[in-house]
Amino acid sequence: MKLKPKITIADHFLGIEDPRIYRTKRHNLIDIITIAVCAVICGADGWVAIETYGCAKYEWLKTFLELPNGIPSHDTFARVFTQINPQQFQSCFLD
Repeated sequence: MKLKPKITIADHFLGIEDPRIYRTKRHNLIDIITIAVCAVICGADGWVAIETYGCAKYEWLKTFLELPNGIPSHDTFARVFTQINPQQFQSCFLD
């Protein structure tokens, strides 16, 4: 029997503000954050490694993420994370 988690990564990061301009969004912020957190837990040490992880785990990730335009590029991960408020991210992460 498969148990569903009581609290998900998305639940922890709901309070984070999306700094991106609406018309330029191709990927959901929570998808980007979730992929990055999972990748780093699995040993990814940079944006390219995070993208590689996302591509390798795409079938699994799409079972619980929307991924409307597939896996974000390493440039997208870098750009989004440079725009996120570090204090907000830290607070959400520590939750």
